[in-house]
Amino acid sequence: MAGTPDVCNTNINYIEYNGHPVSPQKSKKMAFRECSIDKYRATGLKFLDTAERPPVDEYVLRRNNLAKALAIEGIDAFVVEPGYTFSYYANITQPQWEVWEPEERPFVMVIRPEKMPDGSVVANTSFLVPHFEETRARLLNMPFEEEIHTVTYEEHWNYYTTLYESEIWGETLSPTLMVDEEMRDFIQRGFAANGFTVVGLTGEVEAVRQIKTERELGILRAVNTGTVEAIRAMRQCLYEGVTENEVAEVLDDTMRAAGMDPFFDIVEFGKSAALPHGGYDGSRQLEPGMFVLIDVGAHLYGYSSDVCRTFYPPFVPNPPPLKYNVTEQLRVWQVVLNAQDAAVKAMVPNGTAAAVDVAAREVIAAAGYEKEFTHRLGHGIGIKAHESPYLNKGNVGAMLRPGMVFTAEPGVYVLNDFGVRHEDILVVKEDGEAENLSGGFAKTPWKP
Repeated sequence: MAGTPDVCNTNINYIEYNGHPVSPQKSKKMAFRECSIDKYRATGLKFLDTAERPPVDEYVLRRNNLAKALAIEGIDAFVVEPGYTFSYYANITQPQWEVWEPEERPFVMVIRPEKMPDGSVVANTSFLVPHFEETRARLLNMPFEEEIHTVTYEEHWNYYTTLYESEIWGETLSPTLMVDEEMRDFIQRGFAANGFTVVGLTGEVEAVRQIKTERELGILRAVNTGTVEAIRAMRQCLYEGVTENEVAEVLDDTMRAAGMDPFFDIVEFGKSAALPHGGYDGSRQLEPGMFVLIDVGAHLYGYSSDVCRTFYPPFVPNPPPLKYNVTEQLRVWQVVLNAQDAAVKAMVPNGTAAAVDVAAREVIAAAGYEKEFTHRLGHGIGIKAHESPYLNKGNVGAMLRPGMVFTAEPGVYVLNDFGVRHEDILVVKEDGEAENLSGGFAKTPWKP
């Protein structure tokens, strides 16, 4: 077993890790890490089979879908700076373009709808780029089938009029540009002050990223199932006295064993979990009778996981001894799971984002914990961990469509005592309730 040395030297003072002797040269934390990674690898990591790095034709499809949406909305172009949205359409993040900081010289992708002779609509893409950076922009190897088209400007020119006066607009006067939240304010204002009409993200254009392609669903399934499996593997290796920070570190190393890149951890024991997003310093030690709440995310091929499990460590028997006084914990655990189930059943095409939140909230309120459910039910997820649409009871205008992917994460937080949250990733289907993309729901506090 991982973490168990070959005991042959009786003169060495061994410490114990989960009932097994560990040499002084190997700390409990090292044994914990080895155990977690070994158990994770023992699953075979089959969840990775659904993930494929998006090829060029995937990005062509995305841009063409965007072009069709722009045509429907009567928008002349979608403009975006390097960031999450740019990455979605052209596979370049902000740090890949500017490793130091977002700077004052705009580098902007301009995607226009073009109507073909057969009536179809495709994307026609250009890049506004400083002249001295043009070659570097071409060397980015963005996913295009042909050489990229650039509109360049010199340092002393007006960037915005340079784009406005370029030939890409043809006879269009005062082109309408659509931007999203990643476009910095000074660039939006620059466009608006130099001939363009600027509007915010909405309608069919916003829906393009919300509705996932099959390749996106495959990656989301892999990274979220892989994250849940890492939690399950790590749980088997927990021991009394381990700290929240140590669990976070070992869990991150466990996910890295599958090639995933962890980017956040919320690890809370006992009363720490009464704060949904933490706030303590991570030094709390695990004791019998404490719930463990773990909310964690990782990236795979640029896509995010965001899952949460609440459970007992393996050294707490099922059922737990009466001395632990966990009757309310167990009741709340099931109430929250029932609330999640109600949300899943409400996550259907043409339902509203608000209705999904309300379905879960009613279950928790009926159990007497309405005031202890303090946040929205969930959010969209994709290349960002938090994307629109958002599942809250005020979002009555957002309609669910097949292919939209959401978290469902109800929670109950009893201040200064404990907290429970279950979070899974769901995709809206054409018919019936949503499908779980995160390796199956929690079953009991001992089978998360």
